[in-house]
Amino acid sequence: MGNLDGRVAIVSGSGRGIGREIALKLAREGAKVVVNDLDPEPAAETVRDIEVAGGAAVACAGSVTADGFAERFVQTAVDAFGGLDIVVNNAGYTWDSVIQKMTDEQWDAILDVHLKAPFQIMRAALPVLKANPVDYNRKVVNISSVSGVFGNSGQANYAAAKSGVVGLTKAMAKEWGRYRVNVNAVAFGFILTRMTEVTAEDEAFVEIEGRKIKVGVRPEVLANASKVIPLGRPGTPSEAAGAVYLLTTPESDYISGQCLVCDAARH
Repeated sequence: MGNLDGRVAIVSGSGRGIGREIALKLAREGAKVVVNDLDPEPAAETVRDIEVAGGAAVACAGSVTADGFAERFVQTAVDAFGGLDIVVNNAGYTWDSVIQKMTDEQWDAILDVHLKAPFQIMRAALPVLKANPVDYNRKVVNISSVSGVFGNSGQANYAAAKSGVVGLTKAMAKEWGRYRVNVNAVAFGFILTRMTEVTAEDEAFVEIEGRKIKVGVRPEVLANASKVIPLGRPGTPSEAAGAVYLLTTPESDYISGQCLVCDAARH
């Protein structure tokens, strides 16, 4: 018996990194999971790993910013598993510049993926939630960042989007309380993923929707960060997933409209 037996979850950006660990954790606790990634292969791999471990999952590949994606994402849960109980808005990436060098494209792309997409997914979810009342609390967890809570140089777009996520979370907690839906956010600090992994190269990139996005941190950056983190190291994707899981459990039924900072007391 798992804490989430019988629940149905959708997790955006769950083919890799933190999102993948969230999907695996929810599945281990009994949830049936709709896995999303921009690319079909990582989504399918996460689905296979869940199934091998005895869980249930299906893939819904595609960009969260695409027209009609939100409705398709929610409908996949309904078609595959008969409903929807947990929404985790996790998908995203960074595209940094100081403000005088930041283009409108950079600004719009980051606001779209981190703020507009969660809004659209939650909007698409509401008719399903209203049409299928249950005798337990449903959960929404929106992923923010310490950049959105405290700000960060070179991330005007990302910080604005992630701050907006907190505002969206607080507003929806008030709107959706009547439907027995808890809406919370988790703001991650330094978590080791493919976006933040250590690289000795000056220029490491990934391609996201046709854009070359610089990723990785220099070894000295990791060393300096580790010195100021009280636990002495960055977090792992599994630890980040644990913070999200806490807010999906029945034990969090009277917690709503909050932003949990998962940052090992660095800020």
